[in-house]
Amino acid sequence: MRAAVLHEIGQDELEVLDDVEAVGFGPGKVRIRVRATGLCHSDLSAMSGVLPQPAPFVPGHEGAGEVVDVGDGVTGLKAGDRVLVCWLPACGACPSCRRGQGHLCLAGFMNAGTPNFKRPGGDVFGFAGTGTFTEEVVVGAGCAVPIPDDVPFEIAALIGCGVTTGLGAAINTARVEAGSSVAVIGCGGVGISAVQGARVQGAAQIVAVDPVESRREAALRFGATEAVSPEAFADARQRITAGEGFDYVFEVVGKSATARTAYENTRRGGTLCVVGAGALDDHFQVNMFELFFDEKRILPSMYGGGDVLRSYGRAIELWRAGRIDLESMITHRVRLDGINDALDQMRTGASLRTCVEL
Repeated sequence: MRAAVLHEIGQDELEVLDDVEAVGFGPGKVRIRVRATGLCHSDLSAMSGVLPQPAPFVPGHEGAGEVVDVGDGVTGLKAGDRVLVCWLPACGACPSCRRGQGHLCLAGFMNAGTPNFKRPGGDVFGFAGTGTFTEEVVVGAGCAVPIPDDVPFEIAALIGCGVTTGLGAAINTARVEAGSSVAVIGCGGVGISAVQGARVQGAAQIVAVDPVESRREAALRFGATEAVSPEAFADARQRITAGEGFDYVFEVVGKSATARTAYENTRRGGTLCVVGAGALDDHFQVNMFELFFDEKRILPSMYGGGDVLRSYGRAIELWRAGRIDLESMITHRVRLDGINDALDQMRTGASLRTCVEL
């Protein structure tokens, strides 16, 4: 079986190999033939070591495909079913799940330490307990979520992570109010989804902030009312909010520097929503006086901050109704052999989402 493997953390390129085997199939598991997978910035972060991940590993967590086989005890799934891959399944029994916060369930993270694959040279892990840059993957049944027949695999793959994360940040976590002012810092696939979420919620002004011109142009097509470079952000704040700051600012980069910029551009009593996944040693700081005096809400948003299955269904319904545009988010398509070109496109900001077709 073919898969793209990172041998050591810190390497820039993946090696596409044909001697990889998906392992772990048995009770409670499903085998999925991957048909499409998106390249998310979290994959790059895992490769560089920003996000913790044992190596060697197969990146990819934003995938969709067909069920090949189901293990004993699996109900509601059968061979031939079309599914998307949920990299953070809720167990339904832990304290987080019982509180209705299944997106904070840690059961899925426990899978990250168990190898999903093997080669003649030894075990290979799957990123975030999945690993979708491969032809087949074995995951727990909770990771395989059925999708309707009218949802293409590449659209389902996006919903499996980036779209759900960005939409959910605006709808579930921040709960953007109609008529409000919004700024989104970082306009890759997740940031563009946050822009679309703010538009769905009825925001009056949506300012997209990104250093890459092509991404700024894309943000305008997806609903931003204005798109500026980071250097022009202060001017936009002055013009649009009379210097007060935005009602909501979304940080979708995952760095303390941009989080601080987001905080400073949030109005007093407004909301900073942190969406980007950053490094363990990158510390965001506020002083105790401003924290008290400005009363700004700081809301992290993990995987869209809500019930994941409900969020998937909502994204599908919004897409069907034409309220969000998912097809245009796919700016590049490659086969598995072109995966390193896709990595470079994401690093330079040339792509919003690249679909890897398998």
